[in-house]
Amino acid sequence: MQKNVNATANGVKINFLGEVKKEQIVKMVQNCATGQCECMSDETKKKIQAMEVSGNDGDVSLELTGEVSKEEIEAALSRSKVLNKDID
Repeated sequence: MQKNVNATANGVKINFLGEVKKEQIVKMVQNCATGQCECMSDETKKKIQAMEVSGNDGDVSLELTGEVSKEEIEAALSRSKVLNKDID
């Protein structure tokens, strides 16, 4: 799976390409929203005002609105159990 993280005017947008299912990203967002993940600090979570998933399997986008940095999100993605569970 390829992950492209880009800063936007309102936050950060992540494009997931290749071996990615939309439901996988939706699950990751739900885990984050309900506090069931440990991929980012509470401080970073508080900065995120909204999370929106779009696209289809193989080409999924996640847009985060808030005062978060590209680096914070890249670090969180590297720790995500949902995204990294299929990697050997």
